Amino acid sequence: MELTRRAALVGVAATTVVPLAGITSARANAPLADKQAPSFYRYKIGTHQITVVSDGITVTPRPDNYVANASKDEVSKLFEDNYLPPDKATHSYSPIVINTGSKLVVVDTGLGPATFEQSKGRVGQFQTNLAAAGIDRNSVDTVIISHFHGDHINGLLTADNKAAYPNAEIMVPSAEWKFWMDDGEMNKGAGNPILEGNFKNSRRVFDALGRKVTQYDAGKEIAPGITSLASPGHTPGHTSFIVASGSEKLLVQVDITAGAAFLFVKNPHWQLLFDVDKPLAVETRRKLYDMAIAEKMPIQAFHAGFPGLVRVEKDGNGYRWVPALWNPAL
Repeated sequence: MELTRRAALVGVAATTVVPLAGITSARANAPLADKQAPSFYRYKIGTHQITVVSDGITVTPRPDNYVANASKDEVSKLFEDNYLPPDKATHSYSPIVINTGSKLVVVDTGLGPATFEQSKGRVGQFQTNLAAAGIDRNSVDTVIISHFHGDHINGLLTADNKAAYPNAEIMVPSAEWKFWMDDGEMNKGAGNPILEGNFKNSRRVFDALGRKVTQYDAGKEIAPGITSLASPGHTPGHTSFIVASGSEKLLVQVDITAGAAFLFVKNPHWQLLFDVDKPLAVETRRKLYDMAIAEKMPIQAFHAGFPGLVRVEKDGNGYRWVPALWNPAL
């Protein structure tokens, strides 16, 4: 947070005040607050209104192999260079809602209300903040899922495992569905705790919905002005999106840079522990970022610091994000 001149002067004054004789200062003994204010941000791409809705932030211990092809010390230094704890991973989660004029579309659903209860509101905030933004989940026409990791699909369910968007068509990538719902692939993943957990969780979520989904293919317009873009590697069917209206376009990159995303912007060749096909994820990352630069597209990044609206630029052998304020819809 920037230290303003006024705040600095107030701070100096506070250190030089001497209490009057006979007067003792009272000390507050109030508990620490445990809630964040609702967070959402709106802007426009052409006539399409985008509402970014925070699902919260996690700060968790970072495993030594968080980046599979970089040393623990290299990764720790980059955290420190960004004023973050070197031994922890900070993850931000920002699903979006797109109002196309004819359809109200949610792209990914966050960690879900069950996680909201378990974490005492620190994460799984999407539905709470959705309501604060004036959006009724019962009015959502379409939910588009990018891939089947828990921070993207768990919010399809309420805390009591009912459909969170009862009137919406649930759209999933066909390649993603084929992989995670295949018993043979699940058997091959046995012994890998990350894969095993994802297979079980995917089935838990979609079985609770009766597996009532619409599968979509990459390269298709799947909602008005929203085109799916194959971006495999993070998962086999991971999908990004191009939102287009008039002459304007937005790349919704989802997990092209996942986890502590800034690491993989600066070092696009680094491989995240959670990427299923790590070399392919690197290839996809460079391909999409080079495209965004060439076409001068802003990017909506799920794991960037809220609200996650950035532009990407080349920076040596890697990239850098530049915050973007794009047609604020106020």
